[in-house]
Amino acid sequence: MCYTLECEYFYNEKVTIMAHVFWIFLIALTSTSILSADVLSTIFETKKIRVCIWPEYYGISYINPRTQELTGIDIDLAKEFAKDLGVSVEFKSSSFATLIQDINTHYCDIAMFAIGHTEERKKYLTLTTPHLASDVYAIAAKSNRRIQTWDDIDKEGVVVAVAKGTYHVKLMQDYLKNAKLLIVDSLHAREQEVEAGRADVFMSDYPFGIYMLEEQEWAKLIKPTKPFHITPYGWAMAQNEPSFEQRVEAFIKAIKQDGRLLSASKRHHLEPIVVSE
Repeated sequence: MCYTLECEYFYNEKVTIMAHVFWIFLIALTSTSILSADVLSTIFETKKIRVCIWPEYYGISYINPRTQELTGIDIDLAKEFAKDLGVSVEFKSSSFATLIQDINTHYCDIAMFAIGHTEERKKYLTLTTPHLASDVYAIAAKSNRRIQTWDDIDKEGVVVAVAKGTYHVKLMQDYLKNAKLLIVDSLHAREQEVEAGRADVFMSDYPFGIYMLEEQEWAKLIKPTKPFHITPYGWAMAQNEPSFEQRVEAFIKAIKQDGRLLSASKRHHLEPIVVSE
């Protein structure tokens, strides 16, 4: 047995090191438990589902700038889903540009803002059975005489704006042979480019096309002369969450059968793009 001050020092150091190792182990164990807890269990434990939305998506998940009210078909359906689960809902602001990151960093449990099914997103996310499907539409200024029909778009000198993060980027990169593609940071920037005359058209979908016709006097809608690229829309969640995925899919099946999907689509003038089967 050693009773010197040197022995006591080394003994205390050993105890301190062991204590640090214990706490590191405990923190690692706790972190692993948190990370391994499946999403559905966490939702029930916290009694809350966190839903990512894009607050600029008219008819889908839109904050009215005048009333600050959050409206849209996916807002209604998120509330219905939370009600079915018996939990509250917390809406969290997201966007198409940050969607993959927001889901995979657990910023939210599910993204519900009419997310187009694309191969790129399928690499990183689980996309649900679609509840909507939309073709592509172009928005031009009424004063723009050069753009009257869809066939006027892909021509020399025409500038086509698309928003970063949307599926329209890849679609237009593949489609346009003569027109110039302009990729901007937001949907609002698309509008500004066309309204200011710096772009001739911007690409959108049915919900946003309806918004432009209802809210912007200067805008006109250019429809494809035949089906151009109909994209299914659903919701997105993290991969490898079988319990949660099963619960979400059961909800989608239920709202298609019991009329809640159709009812919500009518409230927001989206009945033409509902996928009811």
